[in-house]
Amino acid sequence: MEEKEHDPLYTRRHSLAHVMAAAVRRLFPGTKLGFGPAIDNGFYYDFQFAEPFDAERLPDIEAEMRRIIAEKQDFVRREVPFAEAVKFFEDEGEALKAEYMRELADKGESISLYDNGEFTDMCAGPHVDNTSRIPVDCFCLDYSSGAYWRGDQSREMLTRIYGLAFGSKKELKEFIRAREEAKKYDHRKLGKDLELFTMSEKVGLGLPLWLPNGTVLREELEKLAKEWEQRDGYKRVVTPVITNEQLFYTSGHLPYYADSMYPPMNIDEGQNYYLKPMNCPFHHVIFGSRPRSYRELPLRLAEYGNVYRYEASGTLAGLLRVRGMCMNDAHIYCSPEQLENEFRSVIMLHKRYYELFRIENYWLRLSLHDEINTKKYVNNPEAWKQSEDAIRRVMKDIGIACEEVAGEAAFYGPKVDFQIRNVVGREETASTNQLDFAVPERFNLTYTGSDGEVHTPYCIHRAPLGTHERFLAFLMERFKGVFPTWMSPLQVLIVPVSVERFGAYAEKLAAELNDRLFRVEADLGPESMNKKIRTAATNKIPNILVVGGKEEETQSVTWRRHGHQEQRSLPFAEFLAILEKMRQQRVMDNFEDTILPEA
Repeated sequence: MEEKEHDPLYTRRHSLAHVMAAAVRRLFPGTKLGFGPAIDNGFYYDFQFAEPFDAERLPDIEAEMRRIIAEKQDFVRREVPFAEAVKFFEDEGEALKAEYMRELADKGESISLYDNGEFTDMCAGPHVDNTSRIPVDCFCLDYSSGAYWRGDQSREMLTRIYGLAFGSKKELKEFIRAREEAKKYDHRKLGKDLELFTMSEKVGLGLPLWLPNGTVLREELEKLAKEWEQRDGYKRVVTPVITNEQLFYTSGHLPYYADSMYPPMNIDEGQNYYLKPMNCPFHHVIFGSRPRSYRELPLRLAEYGNVYRYEASGTLAGLLRVRGMCMNDAHIYCSPEQLENEFRSVIMLHKRYYELFRIENYWLRLSLHDEINTKKYVNNPEAWKQSEDAIRRVMKDIGIACEEVAGEAAFYGPKVDFQIRNVVGREETASTNQLDFAVPERFNLTYTGSDGEVHTPYCIHRAPLGTHERFLAFLMERFKGVFPTWMSPLQVLIVPVSVERFGAYAEKLAAELNDRLFRVEADLGPESMNKKIRTAATNKIPNILVVGGKEEETQSVTWRRHGHQEQRSLPFAEFLAILEKMRQQRVMDNFEDTILPEA
């Protein structure tokens, strides 16, 4: 963060957030303030409007921002005691700001306020010295969305207004142009065009239906994970989709997590049952189903578990945020001595997935507990320090930069999230790892150590592929719908030059490929060969085999690859051997620089 704070563009973006807040207060008297930081492509601010906000008013706010900039307002910093700052915001009717200030007041320090014109806000800075330092042609307001106060779903829903800001008008226009181009590859559009998944109000909001093509993607991803996890010593388990509510009282999820769970079902002599929103309590029960010895540790339990979470309808977004999902989940039970090695292995497993899929632009976020607002977290300061320090040592040891964020940990321990950007540049959490020092004790999980004494294990929660829904949304956009052969719903399409003369040969090759469990079709429709090839390209089929008289005579094929102009004639047996290697080695042949294996 320190580097950002010395970046002139960061300072300009930060100042624009304040200018936007000042403009909103002018246009919408009575609006209350949340927070307004700079972000990677601009800025945002959270507002509590007195009346529902209409996004059609964004141009009005932008115009008012330009008027404020033209007024050449100074940004003036002043230090005030906490008590004075709390009183100021209370007198202004800023209940949310005052609430946050009271939480900070225990520190007994002063706090900085910034004034520009008639607007005052709590802020650490920095800002430009005068609004005239902000070019009026290198920013614009982008869109608005809902956001809970401080990310807490039990709190007020605010309106978050986003703005874009860059170093020049040219950079701003180029970003907007590139983003519009990227929208062509939004996973929701690709899901429809390529018949991967669908949503239906008849089924319910946020409950995706995987079509045959999309089901292939899910199963190939699951197959990959199961292979890698078996090599890494994981044991697979299966747990039920519903359970007695007592399980979630034991875990601590009830009553605090109830708003994110589907309503209970009263089905067993007055006993409530819930759809499971996570797998971990079930795995804890499995660990505790019999006495354990230190010789069994680390015990790694993995499951592809379907879970259901009642996300607010306004937050649902294609596959990125759903109510029914399948998690690439596992829980590792280990001793304190094994903790760092196991956490390191989990991080490296994430890294292997990202390298395989050539996802390079990612970063890690270490979420810590909040030392001030402790009500959300297990009250064990020593365990928090030990756990957070252990993760810091792991990250330092493997040399991966990790941004630290206070107040975003799970209630039972710190976590490390892998962050990436979606097709329109928005930051999303792709996968996560959590270190749990508290819940095993709630379940009375123990093992007998080498000293003959009884000990409580640590638990690492990990999901390196996150949910299939979210991870596949990233891959759809990352690959622009062009999947590598090993993942592709249809791996090979065989097109005869003439259906009447060479259709039988095409069918013979298709049957042989099908016997070897490749996903293949022979196109024997009435369309011309060229139209079939164009349709195959539109459907992003990775391998097209064209067969005619010469190919039948020599038992060969002419191989055309998606996105490549050149074609290659080779014996069918040689093509089959290459295809086998591409599948076995999971070759990422959807990238132009990939060297295909030899037969």
